[in-house]
Amino acid sequence: MVTNYSQNNYIILVGQVTSEKKFSHEIYGESFYNFDLEIPRLSGISDIIPITISERLIANFDLSIGKKVVIEGQFRSYNTYEDTKSRLILTVFAKEIREKGEEEEIKVPNEVQLIGHICRKPIYRKTPFGREIADILVAVNRAYNKSDYIPCITWGRNARFCEDMPIGTLLKLVGRVQSRPYEKKHEDGSVETRTAYEVSISSLEFIDNKEDEVITTEEAM
Repeated sequence: MVTNYSQNNYIILVGQVTSEKKFSHEIYGESFYNFDLEIPRLSGISDIIPITISERLIANFDLSIGKKVVIEGQFRSYNTYEDTKSRLILTVFAKEIREKGEEEEIKVPNEVQLIGHICRKPIYRKTPFGREIADILVAVNRAYNKSDYIPCITWGRNARFCEDMPIGTLLKLVGRVQSRPYEKKHEDGSVETRTAYEVSISSLEFIDNKEDEVITTEEAM
């Protein structure tokens, strides 16, 4: 069983602040705020990732729109309820933040590393153009008997590799957090555009506990 929670879930993001901070919640007298971070992809489009951060980290920090920052933390989830239905909310919980230097180069501006168990049967499919995809949901343990449930997407041979994995399989995953719009249809017929967040997997390690076997596969992002 993996108990090093700092290694279970680690993310580093380098991007530009695109929204004003908004109050989120308070725990034991400590206030937390949300803001959005824009991270460009090599393709030219950008991911807009929600960040949750403590007031302690930004008390003397310039978090104005347009500021380029480096954030380290964890990719976390929590449930909210809408019309008695549960909805999974994802956010990056910042543990460190600093201004990005003008000349500073960071090779991977969006990387997440996860260790967790498959908690739902993977969904394998092909796109209209024949590309193979598998959706998996990974439960990542956190301190105090909590877990984060992280949607992940795999491609190509990784998708085939995950297709028949049973629930409970332990995985080590490396990838990037991505955002994508989707339409939510309500019972009254109205349609709402929302944003989904998931980890696009670039490399994957499957650990067979019975045979002590580790198999590693990689897929270009």
